[in-house]
Amino acid sequence: MMNLASFRSDFPVIAEKRDQPLVYLDNAATKQKPQAVIDAMTRFYEHDYATVHRGVYAMSMDATARYDAARTAVASYLNAGSPKEIVFVRGATEAINLVAQSWGRKNLKPGREVLVSEIEHHANLLPWQAVCAETGAKLVPIPVDDAGDLDMDAYRRLLSPRTAMVAVSHVSNTIGTVLPVEEITRLAKEQGALVLIDGAQAVAHATVDVRYIGCDFYCGSGHKLYGPTGIGFLYGRYELLEAMPPYQLGGSMIETVSFEKTTFLAPPERFEAGTPAFVEAIGLHAAIDYVKHADLLDIASWENALLRYTVERLKEMKGVRIIGYPKRQASVVSFVMDGIHPHDIGTILDSKGICIRVGHHCSQTTMRRFGIPATARASFALYNSREDADALLKGLDEVKRVMR
Repeated sequence: MMNLASFRSDFPVIAEKRDQPLVYLDNAATKQKPQAVIDAMTRFYEHDYATVHRGVYAMSMDATARYDAARTAVASYLNAGSPKEIVFVRGATEAINLVAQSWGRKNLKPGREVLVSEIEHHANLLPWQAVCAETGAKLVPIPVDDAGDLDMDAYRRLLSPRTAMVAVSHVSNTIGTVLPVEEITRLAKEQGALVLIDGAQAVAHATVDVRYIGCDFYCGSGHKLYGPTGIGFLYGRYELLEAMPPYQLGGSMIETVSFEKTTFLAPPERFEAGTPAFVEAIGLHAAIDYVKHADLLDIASWENALLRYTVERLKEMKGVRIIGYPKRQASVVSFVMDGIHPHDIGTILDSKGICIRVGHHCSQTTMRRFGIPATARASFALYNSREDADALLKGLDEVKRVMR
């Protein structure tokens, strides 16, 4: 059973005494950091800092061992077959760009198709749009229904031997839809297609098993997993990574270099040009350890209860319309208020110490699908309380009063 008070005290920003309590409900954008992550990175900077890979002195070798341990931790967290299947990147956005540019340029061509859902984050749409335009492949949207669920019948009809890649989010960042990634993957495989899953919104909220899902690529961002910014990860089946050319070029990823020819290391090092974000990787390792200690099942249970409570209360509020009622929903609720711009909602709530997100949430295709320009979005994390939800609801009453 989760001890909410204990977990809240682990996060300095949440626990800090203020003139008014901080109600942080912008967790789908980025999460606050527990003291364990801050301490791990600070200790390394203060006492152990040295670069990785090239040093034969003790501090460098220790830094390299910690960097490698972080890769192993990510592999274990995702149940990958080997740490060699984990590439460190700056975030999920870079991971998707890596696959689109490296795998996509090599394998896409006229007559091939890439399927993406209507509710994708721009990070899982624009890279595919660009590489399709470059290679002559076709980008095909998978419709969602009025509830915000993927139209699986339409998906089945769209799949064909032309399908080269299916790229979908595990959890929508705009309306919280949990996509049936196992079934999506199974159906894609029947047509010989590869599957990439953007797990940025999933990895902090549910257990992810890439081998059970059966996907070919899976990615996430450290800062959405209670870790630092500037670090993320790409899981790729090793035989696919091994066949892909480098995405960026520079130091650390080469085998031999001459003016005539360069050869490259095996994955994952092949895709990690330059000095890596090794301190951030250490922070990510600490974040994974923290989440494992907290227990993902308990986190998911608490967050789902909080989400259900908030959704039910929002339904009761006059003038409030929730966008999307997916069958399975995680951590996120988006809504609009009659006659009130989302930016005004966010500004008034901010005056009460309530932090939410407003806008199109880097998914204009989602907004277009539901016929709106923007929403207000509240999103939850393990440190959020029932009092936070009540503060949001009370704040929305204040929004209506002020904007009346």
